[in-house]
Amino acid sequence: MVGVPIGRNIMTGATLCCDPISWFQRANLISNPSMFVLGKPGLGKSTITRRMATGLSGYGVQPFILGDLKPDYVDLVEALGGQVISLGRGQGHLNVLDPGQASEELHRLPADARTKLMADVHGRRLTMVTALLTIMRSAPVSDREETILDRALKVLDERHQGTPVLNDLLKCIQDAPDAVRQVALDRGSLTRYQEVTDHLEASLIGLVGGGRLGETFSRPTTTPMKRDRPVVFDVSGIDDTEMDLQAAVLLACWSTGFATINLSHALADAGLEPRRHYFVILDELWRALRAGHGMVDRVDALTRLNRQRGVGMAMISHTMSDLMSLPSEEDRNKAKGFVERSGMVVCGGLPRAEMPMLSSVIPFSLAEQEMLGSWQDPPAWDSHAGAESAPPGRGKFLVKVGGRPGIPVQVQLTEAEKSINDTNKLWHTVSRTGAVTEDGEAGERSGAEDPVEESTG
Repeated sequence: MVGVPIGRNIMTGATLCCDPISWFQRANLISNPSMFVLGKPGLGKSTITRRMATGLSGYGVQPFILGDLKPDYVDLVEALGGQVISLGRGQGHLNVLDPGQASEELHRLPADARTKLMADVHGRRLTMVTALLTIMRSAPVSDREETILDRALKVLDERHQGTPVLNDLLKCIQDAPDAVRQVALDRGSLTRYQEVTDHLEASLIGLVGGGRLGETFSRPTTTPMKRDRPVVFDVSGIDDTEMDLQAAVLLACWSTGFATINLSHALADAGLEPRRHYFVILDELWRALRAGHGMVDRVDALTRLNRQRGVGMAMISHTMSDLMSLPSEEDRNKAKGFVERSGMVVCGGLPRAEMPMLSSVIPFSLAEQEMLGSWQDPPAWDSHAGAESAPPGRGKFLVKVGGRPGIPVQVQLTEAEKSINDTNKLWHTVSRTGAVTEDGEAGERSGAEDPVEESTG
């Protein structure tokens, strides 16, 4: 009974209260305030996560949805009075070199805290630039190139006035300052330096000049992120065919979000602001992991936060196959570690073929495996209603903590929540072709008529 009310235990009918922060902080049931959510599409992974975000906001925890692709969380954040930041082609820009509000607040911090925060800002900048280049090339950045980028970012901080953008970083490398030439090992030859940086320069030109990733990261940040309210990055305007751009934007959102959290904690540590706790939601994790070799390391670097820092986390993917289909064995093992390290694992309906992979990470009894397999079955036809019934596994989840028996729960929505949990809005209007006319004849409905809307139930 400690945590956000989720619903009824399917077996006993008892109320289940559950969320990773309450179970870590208050109930001491888990050792890490994080959860991993697995389940087939359409069964309610986002619904149970939204319920936890709603309840935690009532406890004073700020939900941060760092990349909403569908969108599933925009209505919720608007209802909570939060900030919606839209990104995508022609919908806004996110400068990965922008330290955000850190540049405005640095002067308030003590010297040691200021040094630590700037080191974190530098590390995140370097991680994001190398991640974007990895996505551009579909191959990791070399050690020498990463060293050149590291030194160029430091030179840029010393020389540039204001907030730099990627074009400034490109120009810094093209100008060949002595500090960068030293780490490039050009042996005193400018020609050799240009040969060494040629590939890196070409990749950066691709980032700032359009290309596959467009101009999303090439200009100053359109909407700075706030730290004192719920925030969602709405990236639903990016088409699913642009997987590279989706992965890059997700990583950039994650980096910006965690940088904002670190700034909040640095100010709280210094006694300058109240301590805030955050519930960070990383949806569609598999998209970023598949963007290229080494992306697992980049995600791990961006998301690894100490549990004492007041951050709860929810990572969401479809199946273990998404994680285990990465090209290298090294990446697959690291991705599996995301599930292994989670304080709790919440499973919806899953294919029976998933069970061996899932059980290799967390022990599931045969009865639990059979339950998850039955929840992924398709809906049946209701001959009395003349329509499909709801899928048998919609809203049903098994909450697992380590080797303990799982808790099967049916998520139950309140009336106030139903309007913000409708992820099928685009299907409410009946298609014009084949619609039934007033005289009962099948025909094609004209665009001038009022659309016929189905009940959302």
